[in-house]
Amino acid sequence: SFEGRVEVYHDGKWGTICDDQWDDRDAEVVCRQLGLSGTPKALSWAHYGQGSGPILLDEVQCSGNELSLDQCKKSDWGQQNCDHIEDAGVSCDPFTDLAVVHRPFLFCPAECCPFLLPPLAEGTVRLAGGRSPSEGRVEVYYNGDWGTVCDDGWTDLGAQVVCRQLGFR
Repeated sequence: SFEGRVEVYHDGKWGTICDDQWDDRDAEVVCRQLGLSGTPKALSWAHYGQGSGPILLDEVQCSGNELSLDQCKKSDWGQQNCDHIEDAGVSCDPFTDLAVVHRPFLFCPAECCPFLLPPLAEGTVRLAGGRSPSEGRVEVYYNGDWGTVCDDGWTDLGAQVVCRQLGFR
């Protein structure tokens, strides 16, 4: 999926972003941070459903040139005046204008590897420790923990499968 509610990880917890000041320049930064090259589009008013837990950011104002939301002007972490009906979303979809998909878009802040993270199901994969969102060590979620993949027998075919699971071509 190339679109959904934006959630961020900060201080050990996931949370949403309030849509005050949320615009296409902010969406452009989110798409870039996720390694997606589709046309960025900001969506407001919990277009992809209301999140739960804390609302971690508000008043995000990116110029559109930043590499991550950390570099944008924004409220202090946890300082907000919003309800989840104002959860921000993005579409980075390179194929369609705006299909409705109710699946959250998640990403880590700059200090960890950005990755797409569907609800944590057994076998969910992510890339960690790379120089960009499209490279890194393959990790798999299993039995409540993230683990690495042994490279014995690892081939380009395995890499292609992981890339497709992560939404790359």
